[in-house]
Amino acid sequence: RVLALDASLAADAGFSLDMTPGVVARALTHVDNAYWIPHVRAVGYACKTNKQSNTAFRGFGGPQGVVVMEDALDRIARHLGRDANEIRALNFYAEGRDETPYGQMVDENHLARCWAEVKKGGEYERRRAEIDAFNKASPILKRGLGLFPLKFGISFNMPHMNQAGALVHVYTDGSIRLNHGGTEMGQGLFVKVAQVVAEVFSVDIDRIRPSATSTAEVPNTSPTAASTGSDLNGWAAYEAANTIKQRMIAFAAEHFAASGNDIEFADGNVRIAKPGSNQVVSFGELAKLCWLGRVSLSATGFYKTPKIHWDGAAMRGRPFFYFSFGAAMAEVAIDTLTGESRVLRADLVQDCGDSLNPAIDRGQIEGAFVQGQGWLTCEELWWDKQGRLRTAGPSTYKIPGSRDVPPVFNVTMLANAPSREATIFRSKAVGEPPLLLATAVWTALKDAIAAAGDGRTAVRLDAPATPERVLAAIATLKA
Repeated sequence: RVLALDASLAADAGFSLDMTPGVVARALTHVDNAYWIPHVRAVGYACKTNKQSNTAFRGFGGPQGVVVMEDALDRIARHLGRDANEIRALNFYAEGRDETPYGQMVDENHLARCWAEVKKGGEYERRRAEIDAFNKASPILKRGLGLFPLKFGISFNMPHMNQAGALVHVYTDGSIRLNHGGTEMGQGLFVKVAQVVAEVFSVDIDRIRPSATSTAEVPNTSPTAASTGSDLNGWAAYEAANTIKQRMIAFAAEHFAASGNDIEFADGNVRIAKPGSNQVVSFGELAKLCWLGRVSLSATGFYKTPKIHWDGAAMRGRPFFYFSFGAAMAEVAIDTLTGESRVLRADLVQDCGDSLNPAIDRGQIEGAFVQGQGWLTCEELWWDKQGRLRTAGPSTYKIPGSRDVPPVFNVTMLANAPSREATIFRSKAVGEPPLLLATAVWTALKDAIAAAGDGRTAVRLDAPATPERVLAAIATLKA
């Protein structure tokens, strides 16, 4: 068991703070990752350097935080001659018993489930034996297998940012206009929020017309960040749509001499199922009747995340509404003469709660993993001695391409795991957590490098693990 952690995290802030305080705070709240450690001291530093200031990227400090414990556990295992993955599982947070270093209870804990499913689906035992046999017979090429469990907190670290607004209009032809504070940047947010509104009115999503985000319509919007886009804006849109729906129900009950309980929205229609009668009108027909009856068909909605609180000075509280869990297994191959590496296979299990849209979420998981793979393997920033950034374009700054995607890429969303917290339709965030699953690639690279040595010496591998750094790690190991 790991009894204590003493960690220092130093962030290159550049010449001004910019987003560094928030990044460091999230990194500090993720150094524990999936593991309960009774005694923790973690200190974060924002370091002023003669470079440009730095903003945040997907994960916002979380990826930098989790690698602390992952590297520590690999070193502990090498020192003891133990399997690092056994030590990982031994130190998992227990359900409803263990608190994080900042005082939040880890509830609704799916760590063990995700871990078991990724090991089973990825055939861990068979492949571990197969890779060990390959490495014994291959002096030049080495393969490695890495496992990674994930606990990721969902919410902004600053409580006041966990709020959202929405505006919904219903027109007399049954069409619905939707505006909310979330920014669509290709992640499918507009589709998800439109689905929420369609579900409220029980109409087809084709009726919903999302409009471009504008503070002229929804003021004081929070950033579309921290994986909260669907959580916040979905609830705000729900509240707005439900306000209109309740007005329509009240009007229909009066107009058709029925009770509110007799009014049912289903399949684009509204059924008035009062005793002795079963009248049906279309959603558009009822909307027009409401307009003729001078009923407002426009409403705003507002949502603020409950339960969260945070003391930034003491670094204590409940900064996250809930945790997202996951697990990943990655297999890599390295060339010990050139340092080149390839990801051969990835198996991922991600906790999405009761997914709002499995197709969108699958795309988010796949894209986030490859993006994280790039961050850990090839996306290197390099400055010359005059402080000029030389990796300034696609010819020198290498993002992963289509050929870097693992040839075998298995993605599973954890089944039968609706959120216990009152998230929108019991879904969970999916924007940032899957990027951290790529940590399994880094772990696998260290495993492959270790195979080039005696198998007992701890491997230091800086990220991104470029061919130069892989070669340096091998040289250090052999020395």
